[in-house]
Amino acid sequence: MLALGASGGRPGGAREATVDYYEKLGVTKIINAAGTYTALTASIMPPAVQAAVAQAAQHPVRLAELQKAAGEYIAKRLQCEAALVTAGAASGLTLATAACVTRGHADAIGKIPVDLSGLKNEVIVQKAHRNDYDHALLNCGVRLVEVETPAEYERAFSEKTAMAHFFNAAAEGSISREDWVRVAHSHQVPCLNDAAADVPPISNLWDYSRMGFDLVTFSGGKGMRGPQNAGLLLGRKDLIGAAAANAMPISATIGRGMKVAKEEIVGMVAAVDWFLSQTDEGMEAEFTARARRIADHLKAIPGLRSRIAIPPVANRVPHLVLTYDQGRVRISPTEVADALRQGSPCIELNPATGQKNAHGVTGDEDAIVVGVWMLQPGEDLIVAQRLQEVLSKAL
Repeated sequence: MLALGASGGRPGGAREATVDYYEKLGVTKIINAAGTYTALTASIMPPAVQAAVAQAAQHPVRLAELQKAAGEYIAKRLQCEAALVTAGAASGLTLATAACVTRGHADAIGKIPVDLSGLKNEVIVQKAHRNDYDHALLNCGVRLVEVETPAEYERAFSEKTAMAHFFNAAAEGSISREDWVRVAHSHQVPCLNDAAADVPPISNLWDYSRMGFDLVTFSGGKGMRGPQNAGLLLGRKDLIGAAAANAMPISATIGRGMKVAKEEIVGMVAAVDWFLSQTDEGMEAEFTARARRIADHLKAIPGLRSRIAIPPVANRVPHLVLTYDQGRVRISPTEVADALRQGSPCIELNPATGQKNAHGVTGDEDAIVVGVWMLQPGEDLIVAQRLQEVLSKAL
């Protein structure tokens, strides 16, 4: 019988030559000067997380045992009752909703979203908090009940209310997080907080649970730098248990297709360890330094002004904002973005580039926005050089 080596199956431990499958498939690699956007494959895992994923890939385990152990470990580290590794934050929203709808009704798990008879099927949400990710809740067959004022919120509760949902990064809305939780709990209704992109600061991983939210979901592949298709659902032990009952590997569940592989589960545990080893101050200092290096390289562009902006909630890290007189530098920010995208290397700028009133970043300005936090070592200078080339040609 052949011995399997560390290479995953070759006799004697011989290693196969590394194949660059992006190159083989003709897929363009990019420099990510945008941020942790799903369409740009979010973040790059740190070496320690990559190593944990590779190690996990070498050994089969029992998936339920791994999920249980990972959840217990993460819950202890993040100071909550229980945790579940999910297939991203959107999966966490669906499983959280399913948990609130089916808790106490195990026979309903295999019936939603088609049959919700006898179940609570309404979710209260502020009108200003509606967004595209509502679909993750609607997948469970619930009806969203919109409210705008505290009085409307009080009146919205009924015997059909399963959950109160809060979008953490919403720019508007008249009801605070604290009041949202307080009123829901006065009606014995659990609260879910969608905080997908809302670390750093690191403390957000436990602050919202301490505030009283019964369930909180985070993306794993954004600020925490875990696998892109992983996320966390944190919260009350009974509700996390109900969420797990609606998830894979159980076949007859709404979450069966939201599979999280052993590599992603281990990668998420490693990402939590890595993230908690960082400091908010250290990350902010590094990102600020990158932004300043780029700005310093562009000082020769006439009339160019630079500032560092930190959004208030989501993606709360330093971004470089560049403005200039487009009468002198005859190219628009969106044209700059296109030029960098079409160049070599291909560079993607933050999507707030060329937009006015991009909340938390550009204000009323039409600007170039450089997201520096996903840049790899040395890429800040490449971005600076390319910006300098494109802007100089437009003089």
